[in-house]
Amino acid sequence: MIETLYFDGDDVVILNQAELPERISYERCTTVEQVADAISSLKVRGAPLIGVTAAFGLAMAVGRFSGEKPELPGYFEHHLQLLAGTRPTAVNLFWALERMRVVFQGCLTLTPREIARELRSKAQAMFVEDVRANNRMGDYGQELLEADSRVMTICNAGALATCGYGTALGVVRAAHKQGKIKKVWACETRPVLQGSRLTVWELTQDRIPVTLITDGMAGYVMQLGQVDAVLVGADRIAANGDVANKIGTYTLATLAHHHGIPFYVVAPFSSVDLERPTGKQIPVEERDHEEVRSVRGVPLTLPGVDVFNPAFDITPAELVTGIITERGVTGPPFPEGLYRLAQRGERHESYQGTQ
Repeated sequence: MIETLYFDGDDVVILNQAELPERISYERCTTVEQVADAISSLKVRGAPLIGVTAAFGLAMAVGRFSGEKPELPGYFEHHLQLLAGTRPTAVNLFWALERMRVVFQGCLTLTPREIARELRSKAQAMFVEDVRANNRMGDYGQELLEADSRVMTICNAGALATCGYGTALGVVRAAHKQGKIKKVWACETRPVLQGSRLTVWELTQDRIPVTLITDGMAGYVMQLGQVDAVLVGADRIAANGDVANKIGTYTLATLAHHHGIPFYVVAPFSSVDLERPTGKQIPVEERDHEEVRSVRGVPLTLPGVDVFNPAFDITPAELVTGIITERGVTGPPFPEGLYRLAQRGERHESYQGTQ
């Protein structure tokens, strides 16, 4: 499995996903500004990976602190806010930064060097937690698929979007090991083409059968009876089960509902935002209009044409068959199901804390 993120000495090294699939390229980040830019420019993408990358960047920043200790809290908060401003929709970003803030506030009696060591240890622990969570989601999710399943997905919710293995593609990987996957239909995912560039590349590496389609072909493929389930990731899940995910997800959910096809959302519980009652309260990022006007510098339309480029859409809970997390699977009614999963996690964390 390809590495998406790691420490090299005092630096943070990221896989530049903007270069895939043509080139496997790693970039060394020596400042938080470089980490923030990597997240904003989609060199690093995928909600789980965004969060852990931000945690790595914050740990690196404190490790490079050279001022007097009374200046450290302000320095820490400045860099935390810089990272928090990169991608507004992915709640995992804020979840990860808040965990780092808790660690920082809990060790203020230590020296700056010791604090930096504690933050780095926490960031690395979050990396390991993410991989374990993805494996558990894969195990839970594959049980919902039948033999010879033809699965449709959008964007990239695989190892590249996480610290390893993947969320929606983690389920595909686990099901493939059980001989359950006949084919994956990968939507190209306009405008940045994460499906055609990243998902196809990942599945090909693992020798999982994949067929690429444009986003507009999804309904016809379903009409032909060629889809048994839809699996997608999530950048944020509201308390009522509404889901924010890559633009085009709502379209797939509506089409799946019309054709009677199960629509599953696969995401770590850190993507669940119980503070947002519904999807109406989820901020939706709008990105650079040039992403729609061109592809990798090649013009597709008239220069300067007006563009609307939301990076995400909101899928209503009533279109979701089930939400698969590392804590288990829940179906509707989602408010009760997500609350039960939240309680399950709190009990587990409390138990772990006594060890």
